[in-house]
Order: sequence, then C-alpha cells, then structure tokens
Amino acid sequence: MKGMVMHMHINTKDLLNSIMESFDRISYVKSSDIPNIDLYMDQVTTFMDKNFRKTTRYPGDDKIMTKTMINNYAKNDLLPPPVRKKYSREHILVLIFIYYYKGILSISDIQTLLGPITEKFFHKDGEFDIQSVYEEVFQVGYDQIEALKQHVMEEYERAMGTFEDAPEDQREFLKLFSFICFLSFDVYMKKQLIEKLIDEIKEGSYQKADRKPGDMKKE
Repeated sequence: MKGMVMHMHINTKDLLNSIMESFDRISYVKSSDIPNIDLYMDQVTTFMDKNFRKTTRYPGDDKIMTKTMINNYAKNDLLPPPVRKKYSREHILVLIFIYYYKGILSISDIQTLLGPITEKFFHKDGEFDIQSVYEEVFQVGYDQIEALKQHVMEEYERAMGTFEDAPEDQREFLKLFSFICFLSFDVYMKKQLIEKLIDEIKEGSYQKADRKPGDMKKE
C-alpha cells in the first residue's frame, strides 16, 4: 500500500547454501538407465515423471510430460513417430532433450535444433548414433557443475556488495534483487546467443561451413 514501509528479512546466506546443495544433487539420466525395451505411452510418461519430478519448481503440481505433449511433439516433427505405438530408448533420449529445451526455447527452435540430430543419428547403424550424442553433451555438461557453482558464488558476492547506502530496512531485499538481476542478465545473454546460433542453423550456415572447397563448384 502507498506510504507503507516494507520490512523484509531474508537470510541470503542460507538461501545460497541451499542452492549450492541442490547443485550437488544434480545428476543426469544415463542412457544405460533407460530400459532397453520399447515402451508404451504410459510407461514413457511414468519413466519421465520418475526421473524428472525433483527438477520441477513445484513437484506436486508441475507436469513433466503428458501424453498430449508427446503426441504434439511427434505431430510437429520434434520426435520421430512411435513404431506400433511403442517408443524406443532413442525416443526417450530425444524426449529428454526436449524436456530441457522447452523451458527456454520455442517449439520451432527446438525443431530446428533437433531436426538434424534425429535425421542423422536416430535409429542409424554404426558406432556413432543419438546415444553417442546424448552421452557426450550431458557428461560434459554435468562436469561443468563445479564451474557453475563458482560462477553463482561470484555473482552472489558481487550482489552482496551493492546498495550499501540504501535504507537499512530495505538493504537486504535490494541485495537479493541485485543477485536475481545478475543471474537473470546471464540467462538473458545466453538465451540471445542460443537463439542466434539456432538462426544460423535455420539459415543453413552450419552446412556451408562444413563444405569442402570443391563443393562450391557443384552449385
């Protein structure tokens, strides 16, 4: 209300420690954790719910992946269609990619990003397949957790140095506000970079970069 002074006590140190502890509990679903048998839709949604329920903001309410979502992914060419209503391990790997992407990217961008992956590596014979792609990127990402923790700690220390001259009863909240702003700006800039890279894929620039010198003469 107008004229009311807001008093707020936030233990930011305890909050940061809780965040750091949650980083320590992060793990990823290894391809070997996925059943090596084809699954029906109900089994797929159960698997996703079991393995990703704890990653949601509101575990009791948030939907991980519903039947409607999966059907829409297949309809929009994000996910190859099931075979006789069954989904393979490779289908599950694609769904995991989609799960992580859908919080920050549009359906169109996910399709642009995953389209070449499923086209080249889904159900392909040979040593290098979609499972190889999945294990490579997720293991490298998982190995970066310590670096991420260090980055968050640095942003926290920087935020705690702001608003030293602010009114004492507002200082704690404003420092937390700074912390959120710094993290949000980092996410914003990375999202801008991701979208730019996806636009490059959409325009075919990545294919041009892979061409051999003699390929231009064939056009």
